[in-house]
Amino acid sequence: MTAAELLQALVAIPSVSGDERLIADTVSGWAEGWGARVQRKGHNVWFSVGTGPRRLLVNSHLDTVKPCAGWTYAPHAPEWREDRLYGLGSNDAKGCVTGMLVAARALLEEGVPEGGEVVFAFTAEEETGGNGLGPLLPELGPLDAAVVGEPTSLKPCTAQRGMLLLRCTAHGRSAHVAHAHSAQAVNAIHVAASDIALLSELRFPNHPLLGEARAQVTQISGGLARNQVPDTCEFFVDLRTTPSMDHAEVAQRIGGMLRSEVKVHSARYLPKATSDAQPIVRAARKASGEEPVGSSTTSDWAFLGDLPAVKVGPGDTLRSHLADEYITRAELEAGAVFYTRLLRGYFEELARG
Repeated sequence: MTAAELLQALVAIPSVSGDERLIADTVSGWAEGWGARVQRKGHNVWFSVGTGPRRLLVNSHLDTVKPCAGWTYAPHAPEWREDRLYGLGSNDAKGCVTGMLVAARALLEEGVPEGGEVVFAFTAEEETGGNGLGPLLPELGPLDAAVVGEPTSLKPCTAQRGMLLLRCTAHGRSAHVAHAHSAQAVNAIHVAASDIALLSELRFPNHPLLGEARAQVTQISGGLARNQVPDTCEFFVDLRTTPSMDHAEVAQRIGGMLRSEVKVHSARYLPKATSDAQPIVRAARKASGEEPVGSSTTSDWAFLGDLPAVKVGPGDTLRSHLADEYITRAELEAGAVFYTRLLRGYFEELARG
């Protein structure tokens, strides 16, 4: 099967996050047919090519979001139209999965440079942060570097934002609205509004690839009745962090400046960065001919600890999660060539020292 045929077959399989069994079965069957020894854990699929000891992880995700409103094409009936394949997941991230599978097939046929091993892992629940790459990592063994497949127009992303979610609760004292200006009344919504104004002015240092980070209030709720001064008001803060920001320190700083009570709701999506001097970055730059960029979106890279990694793949991140999502034939074919070149190039960079 060609890359175009592989992708069309993958997009035709519904794989909304949490329901990836059928697509995992399909990918497993293909890889086994090419001679790989495939392993499974839930809906995660992985196999190795080569014998090590230097081990490179190549990962992308099999799941998609649910189709949004506004599709004019059938999300799971993909067709090539004027060199575009329209379908849910075609861009995010089944184009990356296809390119990696083509590279895996080539390595299974031609071999990996001596002393190298490539671990291909196609994982589940990336879109919902569930049982995907993070829980699978202990099964994969020691790793030296990683490639995370997401649509980046084949530009190697060497910095990625994290996500810090804070739950803030403003406290007040309830009273009848007619007595709102009495000493005993404190309007919690007014307290929250004052804190939100402070957050809108909060600034953090610019990151060279990602720019600045700003706190965004994304949800707010408070009040029991229209004629009652509210005694509580809750709001959530979403802060897309840069690698120069420590989540615990940021949460403590914000907690110290607000009158509201501040608690960390989620901090597990950590910001990431990889030095340009790392072999995986050097190989990605040579394979793509592009300079490193930053990525505002999170991915499974967040769970890879200090492992040197790049996030890179065919397609355009701005098409992800939109109606009439697509990838072009030229992007897909370039991605397959790129991944094959990158994987071989990584071990060449290691050999150079």
